[in-house]
Amino acid sequence: MNKKTIQDIDVDGKKVLVRVDFNVPLSSKDPNEPNITVTDDLRIRAALPTLNYLLDQGAALILCSHLGRPKTPADKQYAMNPVAARLSELLNRPVMKLDEVVGDTVTTAVAAMQPGDIILLENTRFAPGETKNDPELSQKLGALADVYVDDAFGSAHRAHASTEGAAKVIQAKGGAAVAGFLMGKEIQALGTAVNNPPHPYIAIMGGAKISDKIKLIENLLNTADKILIGGGMANTFFKAQGHEVGTSLVENEALPEAQRLIEMAGERLVLPVDLVVADKFAADAAAEIVPAWGIPVHMMALDIGPDTLERFNQELQGAQLIVWNGPMGVFEFDRFAEGTNSLAKLLAQMAGMGAQIIIGGGDSAAAVVKAGVAEQMTHISTGGGASLELLEGKLLPGIAVLDDKE
Repeated sequence: MNKKTIQDIDVDGKKVLVRVDFNVPLSSKDPNEPNITVTDDLRIRAALPTLNYLLDQGAALILCSHLGRPKTPADKQYAMNPVAARLSELLNRPVMKLDEVVGDTVTTAVAAMQPGDIILLENTRFAPGETKNDPELSQKLGALADVYVDDAFGSAHRAHASTEGAAKVIQAKGGAAVAGFLMGKEIQALGTAVNNPPHPYIAIMGGAKISDKIKLIENLLNTADKILIGGGMANTFFKAQGHEVGTSLVENEALPEAQRLIEMAGERLVLPVDLVVADKFAADAAAEIVPAWGIPVHMMALDIGPDTLERFNQELQGAQLIVWNGPMGVFEFDRFAEGTNSLAKLLAQMAGMGAQIIIGGGDSAAAVVKAGVAEQMTHISTGGGASLELLEGKLLPGIAVLDDKE
């Protein structure tokens, strides 16, 4: 995955179509609300290094992104207006927001652009052909620009008009299709884990479902030295081993796969040795610690216990690369967040000792932020689904389409 980035090309005087990830939380989902604002601008700020670099190099920027899951353009609560307003504030320069993704208005506005100008197109999912990678929409998007830049890793696993089709159109007319700084960091960090990981390499898998991560665990068994399992998915492994799991979340349909993975992995799959259990799924539930193979029949596992943390600590010592995806328990409830928070702090210590720590997006990213250790991590992925598919060994269309370095 040795892909060209914006630093490998000349954009001076060129119009650049930049696929960004501005899928940000908003203050309201009411289409009639007149003053919707961005409530968390993290993803917008994450794109600023790429945008500022391109502007400094003399480019004119045409930005496109999806926002939410609108069913039709009538879902005006997902219009890009609040995003344009916040981006303008952050860049301290005007951002022209257009009410179409493609069309005569867009074509006219783009034709008049000068270096340093910024246009933000309407929500790409307002265009019916976006998610179908429609050739006509791709052609119209690609016709707007001389260069394509993808900085939206979170959408790289989707072959949409704005993530793949437009890039191919620009390449067909001799233009470059390259990665922005965010995308480049993702490719470098996750590419190392997939293609050339340093050893010892330890993967930590959590979250509720094993079914989402069967292929991921299989692929990790080809590359990682150990896989530490926590969260709700551990229950399915325990049941596959014949242990009592009480009222814990279990995926019964995944039991054969869990059994197969246990047999395939042997001692390389490390399960919890103790668990924090409760009699109900609630923030105020009374909690107690029990051995992992002794969950009372009326109780459910909601976190890993202190002995498991110590076991994981021992397994992690000396690791050169650690990849973590998925919380160790119901970390939304403070009472059952201790395992996830303690693991985050342990990984921060490991980073201080020289280990590469990659956080695979989603809840794991939220957990290290909540634990106050995000700055210590080597890399926090911006795309949960995309990072999982990349770690599974899949070729992501939004990355595959980009120009290779010679």
